[in-house]
Amino acid sequence: MNTTPTRISPRRGPGLLFAASRRPRAVLWTAAGAVTLGFLLALEVAARHYGVRGPITEQAREVVFAPDSGPLLYAGLALTMVVLTWRQRLVAAGAAVGIDLVFWLVRWVVGADMNFGNGALWVVLGCAVVAVTRRRGGERALLLKGTGLGLLLVAGHKTGDTWLLITSQTRKAVLDPYVATADRALGNPSWLVGRFVGATEPVGDHVLHLVYGQLPLAAALVGLYQLRHVARERRFPSHHLVRTFLVIGLLGPAVYMIFPVVGPVFAYGPDGGQWAVADLWPHTLPPGGTPHPIPFDDITPRNCMPSLHTAWATTLFLHSRKGSGAMRFAGTFWLVATLTATLGFGYHYGADLIAGVVFALTVEAAMRAFARGWDRAALGLVAYGAAVFAALLVSYRFLPVEMAEHPWAAGPLLLLAMGSVILGFVRTTRRWEAEAVPVRQPGPPRPAEPQPELV
Repeated sequence: MNTTPTRISPRRGPGLLFAASRRPRAVLWTAAGAVTLGFLLALEVAARHYGVRGPITEQAREVVFAPDSGPLLYAGLALTMVVLTWRQRLVAAGAAVGIDLVFWLVRWVVGADMNFGNGALWVVLGCAVVAVTRRRGGERALLLKGTGLGLLLVAGHKTGDTWLLITSQTRKAVLDPYVATADRALGNPSWLVGRFVGATEPVGDHVLHLVYGQLPLAAALVGLYQLRHVARERRFPSHHLVRTFLVIGLLGPAVYMIFPVVGPVFAYGPDGGQWAVADLWPHTLPPGGTPHPIPFDDITPRNCMPSLHTAWATTLFLHSRKGSGAMRFAGTFWLVATLTATLGFGYHYGADLIAGVVFALTVEAAMRAFARGWDRAALGLVAYGAAVFAALLVSYRFLPVEMAEHPWAAGPLLLLAMGSVILGFVRTTRRWEAEAVPVRQPGPPRPAEPQPELV
């Protein structure tokens, strides 16, 4: 009789299989967190080099000192609260308001700068502490994701401010004459829309300023709508608007460093002062000739190419398509109004907007592919969008004169390039959505209903 013990492999139950499947995603999130932290530290060092506080220091100061933007901090708190129950949300909101009242009274007594928002930041940080000390497993991960999302919203804003400072300090010359020359192929839309907005003052000016300035608020509302079921389902959706917003804000300023542009109202308008080529915008078209870089001040951000307001408004429009009729209308209105404002206020050229749309669709496609899994269609779409975006930048920089001399060919080609990316995005994402819809399998045949007996 064989008495050798048999080696039986341990049973891999569903819990073990689930844990194994979660490990790669946990490693990915850990790596993403490490990269983000390293990036923030690098920006902190760069900002210190230019004699200002970086994003980490700015956010840490707002624990005690008056915040720059109270609504932004409360928007971060709102994103964090999507993981809480309604009772916990009421407690968190009440604690934030109470802490803000205490800070307000102390500042009023000592005569310090008055603002609100510290309470919201305290509550978000408190949620992180509770997650680490009082939660376990999935509940801890969910609460940490909520606090991370809220803090990233604020950190993204601080990071953008630091990026803009770096662009103004390191890019002494700007390329506005190149973009202005290329923009002649599109009919100089900034000059045209600028005169239109001027003719609608004061109503049109005020409405567009409101829409342009409150784009983050509109995005937060759409994001909260998409995340409204997180507390009940105890998980985040695989993809939502806030993720794309943050990635656009992270990647966009890097292009500013490559292609520094200040915008028509600065390079050709009154806001540029002594640094402007001339005071031409919006009533006199810019001069022709061979473009060349022009020196500019060390204050104005080089934040035009691509237009990130256009990119953000485009993603807002895309994500609002899944909402109610009112949300779809609001998304369309915000897109049209933002495009009008960016041109009408002289902040961007038409070429910036085309690049912004292509940039937004490429980033959005990459984020959706990251959520659902990469395949050949996703790789092709992202690669094509990146190639078109790079081709736009190259043509603006090296072919502006040729584009201005042949507007009836160059203008339609620019619009066709943007349209091809739009068409590819729509066709690919529709196919993804069709594949995600479960196909109903036919069930067993229903038994025939008994027929009434004839008497």
